[in-house]
Amino acid sequence: QVQLVESGGGLVQPGGSLKLSCAASGTFSSINAMGWHRQAPGKQRELVASITSGGSTNYVDSVKGRFTISRDNAKNTVYLQMNNVKPEDTAVYYCNGDFRYYSGGYYFTTGAWGQGTQVTVSS
Repeated sequence: QVQLVESGGGLVQPGGSLKLSCAASGTFSSINAMGWHRQAPGKQRELVASITSGGSTNYVDSVKGRFTISRDNAKNTVYLQMNNVKPEDTAVYYCNGDFRYYSGGYYFTTGAWGQGTQVTVSS
C-alpha cells in the first residue's frame, strides 16, 4: 500500500507565493514520475506539472515561469513552489505518483493519489 499526503495549501493573495508538499509512504521499491494536478469547481482535473525520477520537468502553459516542481528522492517527497499566483490558480491540488514494488518474484507498477489540498487565491 502506498499513501500520499499533501500539505501547504491555504489562502494567499494574488501575486503571493505558496509551497505545496506531498510525502509518500508505504511499501515500494522506487518512485517513477510524480505530478501535481488541480481541479477547480466545475472544471476537469488538469495536470499542472510533472517530474521524472531523473528530474525532467513538464508544465502546463498557464503556470510556466511561475510554478516550479521539484522532488527530494531521499524523503520521497515532491514539492510545488507557486509564485505570482493568480485567482485562476484557485483549486484543489492533488499529487500523484507511479510506484514500483516487488512481489512474488516480479516488479509491478502502481499509481497513487493524495487526498488533495485547497489553494485559494483571493484578496
